Amino acid sequence: MRTDAVVVGAGPNGLAAALTLAHEGFRVTVLEAADEPGGGTRSFPDPVVDGLVHDHCAAVHPFGIGSPYLRTLPLDRYGLEWLHPEVACAHPLDGGDAALLHRDLDETVAGLGADGAWWRTLFAAPSRHFDALAASILGPLVRFPRHPLVLARGGLPSLAPATLTASRFAHGLDGPGAALFGGVAAHAVAPLDTPGTTGVATMLIAAGHARGWPVARGGSQSIWRAMVALLEDLGGEVVTGVRVRSMRDVPRARVVLFDTDPGQLADVLGDAVDPGEQRRLRGWRHATAAAFKVDLAVRGGVPWAAEGARRAGTLHLGGTFGKVAASEAASSGGRMPERPYVLVSQPAVADPSRRVGDVEPVWAYAHVPGGSAAPDPTVARDAILGELERAAPGLAARIVATHVTTPSDFAADNLNLVGGDITGGALTLRQLVARPRFGPDPYATSVPGAFLCSASTAPGAGVHGMCGHHAARSALKVLTR
Repeated sequence: MRTDAVVVGAGPNGLAAALTLAHEGFRVTVLEAADEPGGGTRSFPDPVVDGLVHDHCAAVHPFGIGSPYLRTLPLDRYGLEWLHPEVACAHPLDGGDAALLHRDLDETVAGLGADGAWWRTLFAAPSRHFDALAASILGPLVRFPRHPLVLARGGLPSLAPATLTASRFAHGLDGPGAALFGGVAAHAVAPLDTPGTTGVATMLIAAGHARGWPVARGGSQSIWRAMVALLEDLGGEVVTGVRVRSMRDVPRARVVLFDTDPGQLADVLGDAVDPGEQRRLRGWRHATAAAFKVDLAVRGGVPWAAEGARRAGTLHLGGTFGKVAASEAASSGGRMPERPYVLVSQPAVADPSRRVGDVEPVWAYAHVPGGSAAPDPTVARDAILGELERAAPGLAARIVATHVTTPSDFAADNLNLVGGDITGGALTLRQLVARPRFGPDPYATSVPGAFLCSASTAPGAGVHGMCGHHAARSALKVLTR
């Protein structure tokens, strides 16, 4: 059977690329090295509690429900259902209170007191115009935007460092508004004085107000299963257990798209790539901070001190903005934070089917130094558990089982997560604009018919499929000649 296109890698971007091409009537084959598709949307069974499911990497999906491309797909027909918690995100504070991000902007503003006015100034317009803003930002930056006025109002201020933006809250860096904002900005996995960190927070918060921060019923695996089922109905196929090391491993096709790290692409293409591009691909920088994750099986749920935290699907731990910023600076600088910033997902708050009896999964990870500076696993695990216990006294007695994923575990399981970097590449000014090459088509390579479609391309990390969709649109120019 003929194959018009081959996609290497069956993560969300690879599957989005395959679906984009299959919708146009082209025969697509997806090759995946792992024993199942999904990449960062895979789930796995708890090793102790039978029937309990944990999400391997991505757990909460503001960009999944808000993706300009994924929203066009009938994935609900294939079992994908988005479920929303009552509170999108909580940031516990010392003293037993928490700053809360509600889907409703007015409710969020009211809960932040004097800090609410600046919150409204920052996020009212981006939230109101989120769909237009997402269409302009979730793609190559070097192009004429589809909605230039919306981009100018909501996108350009996003280039500021989060520290500058947070300083303008009424209570300064020590108030609830700055803490809630800083916890979201830290998703950038970069020091919060880095340009562009405001943009990370703006898009996530605007998505939360416009679309919510949902989970997928049954776990993130429901996303890839729906995408694969749709692809198969369109005539495409996914073949697992196939590791591509060179072009000799790729079936003959008119175009090949790579949902891989740039360095892997350089290895596969070899001498076919011109020397300048080889240097660019191999010089791609990954974040110096990495992810260290602890999955818990918790009996009776987490006993958060803050009542609002018990209703939240996502939580950010770490205290004030200044403390979160210090933690992110330490991990990016090669030092294990004494009090790490910790992201938490408690999916059963929105999806009760995730519970097994009275036991539910809790997903938590911290940013720690990567590479040779990675901390001892016991030290990192205990630091994360310490932050959880600080915000939820008595949690330790409820933990039934613990599973740890170190930065090296992430890298070994998924070659795209180099050194445990879950962002697809460090947030630098150069890599923000040239991701990974400068120009209106950053997906094409110097090898005719070869394209890069991973999170290392624009617009970057997140379960939105936009990297794959845009790369496939570029590949269609070859297929439709």
